[in-house]
Amino acid sequence: MTRHDDGIDLGRRHAMQTGGLAIAFLWLGGVGTARAMIDARRQPGDAAAALADGNPPFAPNAFIRIDAHGAIRLVMPSVEMGQGVYTGASMLLAEELGVGLDQINVEHAPPSDELYGMPLLGGQITGGSTSTRGSWQVLREAGAVARTMLVTAAAAQWHVDPAACTVERGVIHHAASGRSVAFGAVAVAAGKLPMPDKVQLTDPKDFKLLGKPMRRVDSPDKVKGATQFGIDVRLTGMKIATVMACPTLAGKLASVDDKAARAVPGVVTVLRLDNAVAVVGDHFWAAKQGLQALNITWDHGPNATLTTQQLRDALAESARHGQSIVAVDTGSRPAQGTTVHSEYRSPMLAHATMEPMNATVSVTADKCEVWTGTQVPMRALQAAAKITGLAEDKVVLHNQYLGGGFGRRLETDWVEQAVALAKQVSYPLKVVWTREEDIRHDRVRPMYHDVVSAVLDANGMPAWFGYRTSGSSVLARFAPPAMGKDGMDSDAVECVAQMPYDIPAKKVEWIRHDMPIGLVTGWWRGVGPTHNLFVVESFVDEMAHRAGKDPLEYRRALLQKNPRTLAVLNLAAEKIGWGKTLPSRVGRGIALGEPFGSRICAMVEAEVTPQGEVHLRRVVAALDCGMIVNSSSIEAQIQGGLLFGLSAAMFNAITIKDGGIEQGNFNDYRSLRINEAPSVEFYRVVNAEPPGGLGEVGTAIAAPALANAIFAATGVRLYELPVDRRLLVQSPDALKSVVSASRPERRDAT
Repeated sequence: MTRHDDGIDLGRRHAMQTGGLAIAFLWLGGVGTARAMIDARRQPGDAAAALADGNPPFAPNAFIRIDAHGAIRLVMPSVEMGQGVYTGASMLLAEELGVGLDQINVEHAPPSDELYGMPLLGGQITGGSTSTRGSWQVLREAGAVARTMLVTAAAAQWHVDPAACTVERGVIHHAASGRSVAFGAVAVAAGKLPMPDKVQLTDPKDFKLLGKPMRRVDSPDKVKGATQFGIDVRLTGMKIATVMACPTLAGKLASVDDKAARAVPGVVTVLRLDNAVAVVGDHFWAAKQGLQALNITWDHGPNATLTTQQLRDALAESARHGQSIVAVDTGSRPAQGTTVHSEYRSPMLAHATMEPMNATVSVTADKCEVWTGTQVPMRALQAAAKITGLAEDKVVLHNQYLGGGFGRRLETDWVEQAVALAKQVSYPLKVVWTREEDIRHDRVRPMYHDVVSAVLDANGMPAWFGYRTSGSSVLARFAPPAMGKDGMDSDAVECVAQMPYDIPAKKVEWIRHDMPIGLVTGWWRGVGPTHNLFVVESFVDEMAHRAGKDPLEYRRALLQKNPRTLAVLNLAAEKIGWGKTLPSRVGRGIALGEPFGSRICAMVEAEVTPQGEVHLRRVVAALDCGMIVNSSSIEAQIQGGLLFGLSAAMFNAITIKDGGIEQGNFNDYRSLRINEAPSVEFYRVVNAEPPGGLGEVGTAIAAPALANAIFAATGVRLYELPVDRRLLVQSPDALKSVVSASRPERRDAT
């Protein structure tokens, strides 16, 4: 394996540049460097973990275990929820360790802030599109450290120079003497060596795995049904419960008549909490039938008359007149020029993961065990300890594969509820939320209201840009230390405070507007950028239209000082064939951004029928995410993210009536169906920049590209999501003149 000439000093910290909330997720301190983790086996926390998993002879840090038979295990710092991170992490480790991807066995990390924590958010967390960015250097160094120690041990036995040894597929070779030895045979000796001061990392030109399209390591078990998600857990003597919380936000349980429920065959008992009731059965169907048979009286509390319109009105008032915190203020607003002014609204959104919320809990007098799929293992363990009154070392959390996360499993509310119910029984209890319960008691993405202005100069270009956004702060609830000293929520202004465009003067403000008690907002795949990019990129199109310029050329003019982002714009334009004549009521829209450390341009081609229906014909995406790990995973993440974001933009909003969420299942909170999904073409700009994020990038850029395509097709600007088809219906007079021939003018230009 070829290495860089310069060694990597394991004592330095590795921080990566990024904007907004994502910085809070990066590995800063703690396990943020290999040095902080190296020799972790000799630390109390990891010694216990190593002992629990068989005390393998070689455990040089928190991530690697090699036993005497040569089996290699990666204790995975991030959780797998469909993003392919287990494969990527295995590739990072295998590349530097000198083994094949097929030789790595992945296992979930135990809860440990000390070993797997991200200090700025106070714990062990997977989120913010940071798994690859956070582990790119860390896991490579961990693998290099392990390889160096194993080679040193073999060289010492042979009395040769370690530099004369090579490694291939877990076997150490000394060509001059013809000797070789497998990792397992020197694992014990290597485990006794001190950590090396420096290690050599593989030169990117010599990568054997990184950058290649690799099959996912978790796919075989998923194909044959062997993968265990949280909902699959089965324990001896286990019963199953399903639950109904008060349908009114912040409401309470007043009383329940359970006579009819107890008469349902298979029902075991009925359990109560202050705001919910659960029915326990021998199987889920019995529990569900019993739940439907309950006669419940609710105390609807302070939100009994709350509506979406009330929330919107209050948010709009806040955006227009509330006290703001200034994120960016550069230059002054010109006295002369053309003013463009608009207001945008973005709805609350649910996560609607394929696997509804669930947890299996066993509580005894001196122990609590929890089986669930969570993005925050340590937080879930701590919540269980608090509810049971047990010490944290008496709580064991078994993390599972996640059937989708999207930020929903950054919370612990369903775990807390399951533990509170399991305390009341003497057997293991699996609590499963129905889809309706899942959506109606979600931690929804915040609602936003944005007031946007610009002053255009004589050439129609922005001389000043003003942005006021109002919404609740997820960060203030989830990770208060990550808030700015002035109270600024970086997520609320992400991708607008750091716009890619060259604008001489800019002012960006955030007005914190908390929701009523009981309406809890949470992280949703992309959060701030999903709303900010919709507004910014829609407004850039507005400015181009007011200036009488083509949206593509307008953006090109604003990106002359930003060659990386200009490159993805040009690539997408080339691949979609921007400027070609399109049929009547077919348009193309552009959206551009730099979310989560990557650069992306999406172009949507959409047709709007005279009746106002939107048909997605084609999406072209160009991405610059720097150096890549698994090229197959990158394409899958962008495609999936785009479809996720387009689904939300086309169909979805969480609305409130009589104090409760109205939506409940995929009939009224739905995704694009197969026949509605467009073809998605993916292209990548190749370079050697540090890796950017992926999981949320496609989602964040989808909505504005769609909105701009609809404008190009109809001349109707969308200031609110989801798409309102009523605005897109042609007038009766216009319908009379509809012809099938293509319009002569360009439909992708203003």
